[in-house]
Amino acid sequence: MLYFADILASAPMNLLAAAAVGAAGGLYLFYRGFRLLQRKRLILNTPASKIRSASMGLVEINGLATGPHFITSPLKQISCYFYRSIAWEFRQRGKNSEWVKVAEETLHVPFYIDDSSGKLLVDPSGAEMDLHCDMHEEYNRSVLLGGPEMPGSVYAFLSRHGVDSSRRIKVEERCISPNNSLFVLGTLSQNPGLDASVVPPWAGQTEQKDTRLPVPGITPTKQSAEVVHLSGKPTAIPAIEMTQQQKIAAALLKAGIGSPAAWAAAGVSPEAAIQGGSSAAPAVAMVAESPAENGLQSFDLHPPVVLMKGTHDPTFFISWRSQRDLVATLGWKSTLMIWGGPALTLVCVYLLLAHFNLL
Repeated sequence: MLYFADILASAPMNLLAAAAVGAAGGLYLFYRGFRLLQRKRLILNTPASKIRSASMGLVEINGLATGPHFITSPLKQISCYFYRSIAWEFRQRGKNSEWVKVAEETLHVPFYIDDSSGKLLVDPSGAEMDLHCDMHEEYNRSVLLGGPEMPGSVYAFLSRHGVDSSRRIKVEERCISPNNSLFVLGTLSQNPGLDASVVPPWAGQTEQKDTRLPVPGITPTKQSAEVVHLSGKPTAIPAIEMTQQQKIAAALLKAGIGSPAAWAAAGVSPEAAIQGGSSAAPAVAMVAESPAENGLQSFDLHPPVVLMKGTHDPTFFISWRSQRDLVATLGWKSTLMIWGGPALTLVCVYLLLAHFNLL
């Protein structure tokens, strides 16, 4: 024991720092484990409901994602109702190295969940997402290791966020796509004004250094220092009447891209995107592509209720797992954290006490 204490007394400072961080991390794991256990019990105590018979308040719904409109994910280029795309860059800092998040985009349109008894509008704003990873790739690992070639969609995503694509990059994308099976735990409440009809164009002026587009139901997260300003009253243009450049401009606008550099890279000028070539009438931003008109008839575009994050009960969780799989996952994770967290804290505290000869 004395020999072990002598070794700890001569331990480098970075080991002591790691022990201190480990002690705090163990306490966090203990707290996080109880949070997961609470969620598991909440799921078990909340009865699953069919959409047709669901009552107002906290409900569990299982069904397939569907909707009259969709967007295209920037990395994998798939049709979806929600995506979160993230890029990390591998950076070397002295003897240490780490992955640093350099770009992130989150975008969604209103979508429905269908359980064969009916369709229910879902507003995913503020939801905690547990989604399947549709894309996870690493590029430019090294000259020797090689790796997959970076596709144009990834290159464009990195370019519009000002990321050097020649560096070692890791990307990840998670989506809610048509017919994805979903488990949703949220609050069924009166519709606060969500409209699932054709998403209106972006309107108004954007503050400097902020290219987020104030479109209902869409949440872009990345900002840029340059802004494209278009004046005049928004004029709706049907997708079939758009020119090719107007369609490209609409695609850029729906992704929250207002940077002139990004528009130039796509071969589109703000003037070319204007209806009829007049600077007084901005082109419409069709942020959601629509199927045939007869497909809209199967959706209630102005539903009286919506599944969303509640005001009094903020629990809102969307998962690609079934209820059974989710409960099993929460069970073993909470058990591991509740027992492993305190064990980690005790070991780290012992190392610190031994170093300072307090045992």
